[in-house]
Amino acid sequence: MFVIRPWLLLGKYQETLNLPLLQAHTIGAMLQFAEQVDYPGMATLYLPVEDGTPITKEVFQKGIEFILSHKAEGNKVLVSCGAGISRSVTFIIAALKETENITLPEAYQVVLKVQPKALPHPVVWQSLGDFYGETLPYWHLLKLYNKNS
Repeated sequence: MFVIRPWLLLGKYQETLNLPLLQAHTIGAMLQFAEQVDYPGMATLYLPVEDGTPITKEVFQKGIEFILSHKAEGNKVLVSCGAGISRSVTFIIAALKETENITLPEAYQVVLKVQPKALPHPVVWQSLGDFYGETLPYWHLLKLYNKNS
């Protein structure tokens, strides 16, 4: 599990199954892409997004609203997918863009500093760019990724 901001954490599916770990990080809400995992007293939203498939504007809107509403309530939010490197990273980038008014590449660099294996799938990255009207060729993302390695 990676702490991107004090209120925003990045994780993988296995970590959503570890209630003591979630409690240790005082997670109040989870946005999930791998499989629905529920716990009493913890808000969850499962969005059935497969890696490598386009993400619709409606799904982006729903996921981002979930993250931002729970941040506003003072909850720590865990965003998780299977491996914690593509779908969850994409929504973390969106959350950073929304809350810090930064570009997608700047938000990606924030994530890379904490999780050096973060790399959204090309189709998922394209969907994010389309959602924000901010196009950045995938090779540029790879350049940032390789620079960080």
